[in-house]
Amino acid sequence: MKLITTTDELAAFCKPLADAEYVTVDTEFMRERTYWPKLCLAQVAGPGPEDAAAIDALAEGIDLAPLDELMANPKVLKVFHAARQDLEIFYLRMNSVPTPLFDTQVAAMVCGHGEAASYESLAAKLAKAKVDKSSRFTDWSRRPLSERQITYALSDVTHLRVVYEKLRKQLEKSGRLPWIAEEMAVLNDPGTYRADPEQAWRRLKPRGASPRLMAILKEVAAWRERTAQRIDIPRQRLLRDEQLLEIASHAPKTIDELAATRGLGRGFAEGWQGRELMEAIERGRAIPDADLPTRDKAPEQLRAPGAVVDLLRTLLRLKAEQAGVAARLVASADELDKMAAGKRDLHALSGWRREIFGEDALALIDGRLALALSGDQPKLIPVPPPV
Repeated sequence: MKLITTTDELAAFCKPLADAEYVTVDTEFMRERTYWPKLCLAQVAGPGPEDAAAIDALAEGIDLAPLDELMANPKVLKVFHAARQDLEIFYLRMNSVPTPLFDTQVAAMVCGHGEAASYESLAAKLAKAKVDKSSRFTDWSRRPLSERQITYALSDVTHLRVVYEKLRKQLEKSGRLPWIAEEMAVLNDPGTYRADPEQAWRRLKPRGASPRLMAILKEVAAWRERTAQRIDIPRQRLLRDEQLLEIASHAPKTIDELAATRGLGRGFAEGWQGRELMEAIERGRAIPDADLPTRDKAPEQLRAPGAVVDLLRTLLRLKAEQAGVAARLVASADELDKMAAGKRDLHALSGWRREIFGEDALALIDGRLALALSGDQPKLIPVPPPV
């Protein structure tokens, strides 16, 4: 059991890993009381049985620069499981995404291990290891860390080595390793981890949709996002969504009117938050009519025949089972609806997805392929062209 608490220890641990083929990585963090995730512990393991350590990110005086350098090393593959939140932490630290990447949850879907295989299930199936998750919800910011916490944390990267190596062999054997590179595009995109205050209003759903209401909503939502980021508290703790929508709808002109917002309170309204919020309302009120924002157009109402959607869903299940890949990774329910309605510029009709599903889906829609039952299982029957 190895816990690193000093910069010198961290540098000595990371130095040989700069030449490693890969490292497995996991993090423990807290964000219940903050806007930004607070890194408490980082776990890293190299290919060797002794190359594993838990790094105490909260240790007094520790500088995580050696870890950042390892994450930025383009020669070392970084292996995560369900990487999204871990990568956000490193992106916020480094202002770049650790690359190259490999996500074992995505790889497991490509290899037919289910829709969203958990780390515990993969560790049990591929590494023959039982992961004790009883420490999952402990307070990782409290010190000292217990031996049980450290053991649990390290198990998230030590078993991951075996999981990664076995999944990679499966992918190489099936020729599907390039599929993973395609799936890593979203995780590699810095935009995945950026919270743009100017776009915060788009996730809210006001009852009205007048351009002026939208302008005020945009300004107050941006104020809440920027302020929550600045003072590092959850946005809902600063101002709840329903309060934000009520303020945008009524556009109070005085502190008294602002204080009347349900659950807001006079202390908030008369303090610096109330003053800044009133300024945001005034900015929204002052936007010229020609520059008022509007809601994105409602999605086009698709006329997707239900019977066609049902056939495509059955075909998807059949082809996914035959290919040994999670159906959700091949095509979403929304894409099936669009395909049935005649849309063709779809993810499911490109790349490897077209090969294992898309071509047959188009043939089914065009009447060149039929579905029938063989016992209790569906099967495909080519339909000859009309004479």
